[in-house]
Amino acid sequence: MSANASAVPSRQTTMTSTAGDDLAIPEFDPNSTAGILVQRLRAWKHAVAYLEDYVEAVEKVHHSQAKEYEKVLKTISHPLREGDHFSQLSTNVAGVATMFEVLRANTQGMITSNVETQKKLKETVLHDLKSLHNEIKDYSKRLSHGLNKGAKAVEKSRNTTQKHIELLGQHVASFGASGVELTPADDPYVLRQGVIYRLYNQIQDENVHRTELITAQAQFKDFEVKVVKCIQKAMEDLNTLAGGHAEHIRSLYSQVLQTAQNIPPEFEWQEFRARRADVLVNENEPPRELEHLLPLVPNNDNPSTKALIEGSLDRKSRNKLSWGYSTGYYVVTPARYLHEFKDNDPKRKDPQPELSIYLPDAIIGAPNGEKFHVKGKDKSKGITSKLAGTSELQFKAHSVAEAQKWFDVIRNVTSALGPGVATPLTTPTPDVEDKRLEAATNNLTLNEAQTLPPSPHETGVVSSPTNISPVDAKAPVATAPPTYAAAGDAKAPAAAPEKGALPN
Repeated sequence: MSANASAVPSRQTTMTSTAGDDLAIPEFDPNSTAGILVQRLRAWKHAVAYLEDYVEAVEKVHHSQAKEYEKVLKTISHPLREGDHFSQLSTNVAGVATMFEVLRANTQGMITSNVETQKKLKETVLHDLKSLHNEIKDYSKRLSHGLNKGAKAVEKSRNTTQKHIELLGQHVASFGASGVELTPADDPYVLRQGVIYRLYNQIQDENVHRTELITAQAQFKDFEVKVVKCIQKAMEDLNTLAGGHAEHIRSLYSQVLQTAQNIPPEFEWQEFRARRADVLVNENEPPRELEHLLPLVPNNDNPSTKALIEGSLDRKSRNKLSWGYSTGYYVVTPARYLHEFKDNDPKRKDPQPELSIYLPDAIIGAPNGEKFHVKGKDKSKGITSKLAGTSELQFKAHSVAEAQKWFDVIRNVTSALGPGVATPLTTPTPDVEDKRLEAATNNLTLNEAQTLPPSPHETGVVSSPTNISPVDAKAPVATAPPTYAAAGDAKAPAAAPEKGALPN
C-alpha cells in the first residue's frame, strides 16, 4: 500500500514542482513573448512620434523665424535718417549706405530661406516620419492579431489541463483516505490518462504558438532594420535642410560682415569733409579768445560799465565777536553802488556781489590815516544783508593816499559833502528790532546783545546827507565861526559843533 501510494503523484508534489520550463503550467504570463514584441512596436511608434513632434517644432520655428525676420527687416526698411551725411557716390569703395543695402537684401534672403526650409521639412522629413508611424501602427495591429489568436488557444489548453490535474489530485487524495467505491470516470488511472491527453494537446498548441513567435521575431528583425533606415533617412534630410539653412544664414551674415569690413575707416569722414567743407570748422584758424570777442559785445565800452574806482581793501568784520580785517575786492560803479567781490576774476565764477551799498543813501566818514568808514544798508540778496540791515563798514586801504582816493570818489558819487560846516547830530538809540538783528548776526540772545558795549557808530556823530561823521572820537575838535544851517535862513545861526565833530 505504501509502495503504491508513493508511486502515485500527490496533488502537493504536482503543484510545487521544480520551477522552470518543465512545469506543466508555467507561472509566467502566457502572452509575455507576444506582449513584449507588441510593446517594442509601441516603443518604436512612440519614438517616431517624438521625431514627428520634433520636426514639427523645427518647422514652426522656421515659420516663426520668417515672421521675426520680417520684423527685423522693417527696422531698416526705411531710408537712413540724415542719410545725406553718408557717401552716396557710385564708386568702387563701399560705404555705410552700401552696407545697409546689403543688409536689407540679405535679411530678405533670410526670410525666404526660412520659408523654403519650413516648406521642405513639411513635404519631406515630416511626411516620411508620418508614413513610418502609420506603417508601425499597422504592423503592430497585424502582429497583435496573429499572435493573440495562438495565445488564446494556448491559454484555453492550459486551463483545460489545469482542471484535469486538479481533478486527478482530488480523487487520488480521496482514494487513499477511504475505501469508497469510485466510478470509472473518477478512477485515478483514467484521470491520469485524461491529463496526458490534454497535456499533449496543450503542448501541441504551445509549439504552434512558439513557431508563430519565432516567425514573428524573425520578421520583427527585418522590420526594425527598415524602421532604423527610415529614421536615418529622415535625420539626413533634416540635416540637409535645417543644416543647409543654417549655413546659408551664416553665409548671408558673413557677406554683411565682409561689406562692413571693406569700408575704409576714414572713407566716410573724408567724403563728408569734402562735401561740407563750407560748414565745417577750419582747424588751421586760431581759436576764439575773450580779448578778441569782448570789444564786439554791444555796450561793452559804455561809461556805465566802467568802474569809477576798484581795488582791494581790508574790511573789519561786522560781527562784534570777531577781530581783525579780511581782504576783499571792492568797486564803485557809475550806478553809485559800492560792491564787494571775493576776487576780481569774472571768468572763474559768476561775479555776484557779496555786499552792495547804495551810496546816495549811505554816510561816509572822513578818512583817518588809512581808515575810513561807510554806513549804509546792504542791498545784496544774501542772507547776511537780511540779518544785518543798516551797518557801519570800516575799511582800511593799503596807504593813506589810497584811502583818500577812495574817500574822494565815494564823496563825489554820494554828494555827501556840500558847502558849509558839518552839522553834528546826536546818535539815535537803537531800538529793540536793531538789537534783535544784531543778536541774530552774532548768535547772541537779546539780553546779551543789550549788555554789549556800544559800537563806534552808536557813540559817534552821524552826519546828515550833506555832512560827514567822525571816524575817531579822539580826533581834534575844530572851532568854527557861527554859520547858518541853511542858505535860505540868513538870520538863524547854526548850532556849534559838539565834541567829536569835524569841520568841512
